[in-house]
Amino acid sequence: MRLGYACMNTELKTVFRTLRLATAQVEGTEKIKELTLKNMQTTLDIINWNLANDIYFYRASSSIVPLSTHPVNTWVWWEDPDFLFIAGQIRDLVETHQMRVSVHPGQYTVLNSPRPEVVEKAIDDLVYHEKLIGLMGGNDIIIHTGGAYGDKESAKRQFADTYLKLPEAIRKRLRLENDDKTFTIRDVLDIHQMCGAPICFDIHHHNCNNDGTAVDFAEILATWEGYGTPKIHISTGKEGFTDLRHHELVSEEDFDELLLLLGGTDADIMFEAKLKEQSVLPFLKTLNEKANK
Repeated sequence: MRLGYACMNTELKTVFRTLRLATAQVEGTEKIKELTLKNMQTTLDIINWNLANDIYFYRASSSIVPLSTHPVNTWVWWEDPDFLFIAGQIRDLVETHQMRVSVHPGQYTVLNSPRPEVVEKAIDDLVYHEKLIGLMGGNDIIIHTGGAYGDKESAKRQFADTYLKLPEAIRKRLRLENDDKTFTIRDVLDIHQMCGAPICFDIHHHNCNNDGTAVDFAEILATWEGYGTPKIHISTGKEGFTDLRHHELVSEEDFDELLLLLGGTDADIMFEAKLKEQSVLPFLKTLNEKANK
């Protein structure tokens, strides 16, 4: 079992640099490259910190390449020797230490939109993420279903239809997560039946958004056949069990609930908490102590 966290590291006080479109239009792709290389170095620093602290699961920032899919960015970053040099350092560490690295595109990456231009931009974003995660030796691209658009069943079928048309390189990395407002774990399992996408189970989202039925965890795990170790998200509500906002830490109660659900099955658990790596370390220590007894 690997425990991990997302993007920022509070101990290192990391910052991923972004770029305004107006600045890019004035300063050109050299500025985009400069900031990208800084973001890649930041990622490498975090990976090294994680290894020093026995954390073998990490979600890389989606913002590593500023304006990654915007027409203003004409830099072929995935072939640039300077970019590839740092990416190679990261990949060597990931592969040597059997780390798991993922990415999670943002809320505007929507594959089931009724607007073709939105779907086209979503696919462009997934192409970017697939190139990025592949060069860093990563495994997973996590995505939500999208909107219901007044007809959830049709929206589910639209996601499945679009998924099946994606390039194979993207499909082999894409994982579908249940969300906290619209698509329950039952909904995403239905989508899995239509297209085969493995399910990244978010237990807090399930607690906040479910149809009242018990989770058939064996069914969720079965979606990962041929895709490796299942990936799971955990968080604690800021001011209550079903508060959609994330707490600074993950509670022992919530973590124990997830372990009970797992029943000894191996899984990699992503902590989605405000204090990032600080939320992981206490649980990592406890698991290591149990393993050494």
